[in-house]
Amino acid sequence: MVWLLRKCVKCGEYTLRKDRCPHCGGETRIPHPAKFSPDDKYAVYKGMMRQLKK
Repeated sequence: MVWLLRKCVKCGEYTLRKDRCPHCGGETRIPHPAKFSPDDKYAVYKGMMRQLKK
């Protein structure tokens, strides 16, 4: 499934544009988290990154 909704990093506005925010010109990113899978090969590394951010 392709995510259509994007969120601006600068102003926090939601948009459907993939390149830049129409309000402020900031970069847009997908606001949804990645899918969870119990068979995730990289779960150990993701846990280590979460601990480093604290």
